[in-house]
Amino acid sequence: MKQAFGYFTMGLAGAILAIGGNHLLSKNSNSAALSQERPVVRYVNLPNANGGTTSALDFTVAAENTVNGVVHVTTETAVNVRDPFADLFWGNRAPMQQQLRQGAGSGVIVSTDGYIVTNNHVVEGADKIQVHLNDNRMYEGTVVGRDPSTDIALLKINAENLSSVSYGNSDNVRVGEWVLAVGNPMNLTSTVTAGIVSAKARNINLLQYDPTRDVFPIESFIQTDAAVNPGNSGGALVNVNGDLVGINTAIASNTGTYTGYSFAVPVNIVKKVAADLLEFGSVQRAYLGVSIRDMDQKLADETKVGQIRGVYVNGVSDGGAAQQSGMKAGDVIMKVGNIDVNNVPQLQEQVSKFRPGNKVPVTVMRSGEEKVFDMTLRGKEGTTVAKVETRSEGMTALGAELRAVTSDEMKALAIQNGVKVTSINGGKFRSSGIREGFIITRIDQEAVNRPEDVERILANKKGGVLIEGVYANGTKAYYGLGL
Repeated sequence: MKQAFGYFTMGLAGAILAIGGNHLLSKNSNSAALSQERPVVRYVNLPNANGGTTSALDFTVAAENTVNGVVHVTTETAVNVRDPFADLFWGNRAPMQQQLRQGAGSGVIVSTDGYIVTNNHVVEGADKIQVHLNDNRMYEGTVVGRDPSTDIALLKINAENLSSVSYGNSDNVRVGEWVLAVGNPMNLTSTVTAGIVSAKARNINLLQYDPTRDVFPIESFIQTDAAVNPGNSGGALVNVNGDLVGINTAIASNTGTYTGYSFAVPVNIVKKVAADLLEFGSVQRAYLGVSIRDMDQKLADETKVGQIRGVYVNGVSDGGAAQQSGMKAGDVIMKVGNIDVNNVPQLQEQVSKFRPGNKVPVTVMRSGEEKVFDMTLRGKEGTTVAKVETRSEGMTALGAELRAVTSDEMKALAIQNGVKVTSINGGKFRSSGIREGFIITRIDQEAVNRPEDVERILANKKGGVLIEGVYANGTKAYYGLGL
């Protein structure tokens, strides 16, 4: 009996060991299988500064500080169109009819007393500009000045104590940095979107070179993936502190709406252009006096520079700032001031921050050695002084800005006199069909030689006048202007 009980006890213990071992093996086996099938999952939030788990990417402060400083800009433009049915009877002599075209964009209040930065293409040619604030107030906007070369314009409304957006520093913007786009896309007012800076110093060939209108494009856009759509033009690109770092201007799209890439004019360009327009009436653009090209591997090998950095100098202009300072063809520009430049857009961006007469150190690489030239920058005409643009009240009322034609222009077009329309901001010149670049030679058969002649003749006329002249391509044109 005792022997039988011992056998039973041993059997029971063995069974327990077997079951326990099998359970343990099964658990280990299942754990091994799970570890192979399912990876370890972890939270990917960023810790905040206090060591908690709340994400550090909080855009609410930047949005709140910006949204009241961004406005909705609406425009009306009178255009002359032909009635297609009248063409059947009159042909090319069919009378023109006026139609109103409406447009919309955004703007950024940059001073509490009502100065607003927007894009030139938002207000160009507009006869009427209205500015709508975020609190639903509305004001008539007037154009202080426009700069087609950078697509920037400065507006003014009669208001005080406005919410403004502080200027940042676009030189400090870094690729990968978070930014917000604030504007009025598709008439959806006060819209905020977020993205990162995808690239800097982008030249997308948006602005067209047109010397007849004094347009010498400067493109060094900040590229972002913040969603921007029609209506965002002229709106704010701000950093996470709410500082203005760019003016949203364009999108890359095959459809006309946002597909992933948007572009903004860097605020350092914007700030300079706005200040010039306010102080001088036109942009005081400085030039180095060089012909340049991007450095690439082929050029580096040909010139034996040994590095693919900087901007290569093909040649220097006689009497220009570069020649006066000692720069030569074959030099490679490395820095303007203390900012590195590695392509043409970057160089143009840095130079565009200065006025004629400003002195700036420019670092070049020559024969493997760095040299620093202290340059006194010059204007397009070779001068080192600011050119103040004067506006007569009479021509401003007609919506045009004029200048006398040069001797080279008269020679090229075989004319003896004329006054060039350099800018049209709306008014009767725009509604009559006159375009920028038109050279007025006669008004009611009377020759004009100076802008003052145009104002004098029109001041003494009533009813309508016939304006005749020529465009830079040699096309003659005639316009009826009602007074």
